Amino acid sequence: MSPSILVCNDDGIFAPGIRALIEEVQKLGDVTIVAPDSPQSGKGMAITLDAPLFYEKVTIFDNVKGYAVSGTPVDCIKLAVNEILEKKPDLIVSGINHGSNASINVIYSGTMSAALEGALENIPSIGFSLLNHSMNADFSASKKVVNQIVGSALNNAFPENVCLNVNIPDGPYEKIKGIKVCRQAKANWEEEFDQRTNPFGRKYFWMTGTFKNYDKNDDTDIWALEHDFVSVVPVQQDLTAHKVIDSVNSWGL
Repeated sequence: MSPSILVCNDDGIFAPGIRALIEEVQKLGDVTIVAPDSPQSGKGMAITLDAPLFYEKVTIFDNVKGYAVSGTPVDCIKLAVNEILEKKPDLIVSGINHGSNASINVIYSGTMSAALEGALENIPSIGFSLLNHSMNADFSASKKVVNQIVGSALNNAFPENVCLNVNIPDGPYEKIKGIKVCRQAKANWEEEFDQRTNPFGRKYFWMTGTFKNYDKNDDTDIWALEHDFVSVVPVQQDLTAHKVIDSVNSWGL
């Protein structure tokens, strides 16, 4: 029996990236799409609590069930697992995101939140991102990477309550030197706010910023991507800073 594969994203169910992902994973299993009906980038692990959720059937590919949801990527996974699907899928794949989700970006990413929600359900889950923000990006190299990584995930024991954050360099497949399993680089965004005034005299802001990598070691996702490798970072939901528990205990609380 073919494995059941649930596909989600954060750029919206009609984004080119999710089409590329579906085209590849439908070669490897029985696909169901449950994705937001509009772009949800940067939503992180947000869930909808102040409004009802709706979903409707959509057709993206013949013989592939698709459902557009009026909520976040996490809403999509929760609805899929609890209401839409008859049983939990064998695998969740999210993406292909338009833009990087390496390093600190994983915290904010809607694409990776879908994969993390899958990990919470102990469903093998993978988020894919291409380092190109354009809606006209070429996903041909990404599709080959998806095939390799999803194929391996389906044929090997997947770690419990862990998902994979996969980032793919932009450019032709021949440029990619290989795949590196690595750690998340220590980096951050230095935010700036572009202040403007609307026609009614009210101030408003657009957030901008510069990505700063403080981690120059060669075992990180940023290093891998800068050297034309696909980066694969195993991600877990436990945010406990285990190494400082003893230190905080010493406060005598």
